[in-house]
Amino acid sequence: MALCETGGFAGFLAWPRVLLFGDSITQFSFQQGGWGASLADRLARKCDVLNRGFSGYNTRWAKIILPRLIGKGNVLDNPVAVTIFFGANDSALKGFKQHIPLDEYVANLKSIVQYLRSVDVPEDRVILITPPPLCEAAWEKECLAQGCKLNRLNSVVGEYASACLRVAQDCGTDVLDLWALMQQGSQDFSCYLSDGLHLSPKGNEFLFSHLWPLIEKKVSSLPLLLPYWRDVAEAKPELSLLGDGDH
Repeated sequence: MALCETGGFAGFLAWPRVLLFGDSITQFSFQQGGWGASLADRLARKCDVLNRGFSGYNTRWAKIILPRLIGKGNVLDNPVAVTIFFGANDSALKGFKQHIPLDEYVANLKSIVQYLRSVDVPEDRVILITPPPLCEAAWEKECLAQGCKLNRLNSVVGEYASACLRVAQDCGTDVLDLWALMQQGSQDFSCYLSDGLHLSPKGNEFLFSHLWPLIEKKVSSLPLLLPYWRDVAEAKPELSLLGDGDH
């Protein structure tokens, strides 16, 4: 069956997109029960959710690759929402490869937001997410198992989280302060982390529950592009599935 230039299946080529841009916490988000997978499920039939998470990456590398992920083009190709979720690697201690100085982290985040604006993704579509808190005892075990010493501290991660909040305020974007939320009321946040750094199933649920209201504001006006199965016309389904009956 050929694709139609107008109507018909052409709509499948230009579905709205939500872009998830980040490090391993984003890359792993499409695993079973992950926060990205939950977003994709919630947004089914409305838009595509694209995972552009890169394990181990920091904002220096992210800034370089972003133009390979999104460029200026047809407005239908532009994301309706973008999450920017970096800092877990940038906040590695000085002397480790992934470390990015705090002032450069700020500059890189601003550069990413500014680039998105230059390709017609305005600030009101962008959501910055701070790194989660670090459970040092658990992460130290991971580091020792890999033959290295502890390379992150939660207090330092907190400095990067605060910097992320400042960038959001300066740039006019939404922000999700995961670092503070997970530690609210001095609660034990270790249950939110699988290894001290990456999210556990409970951590994925926690992130999704706080991120969804921010995403929902940006996608609430999107129409349902395909009907639920109960709403498909039984006698002539193409009227429901193709809209104008073209098939």
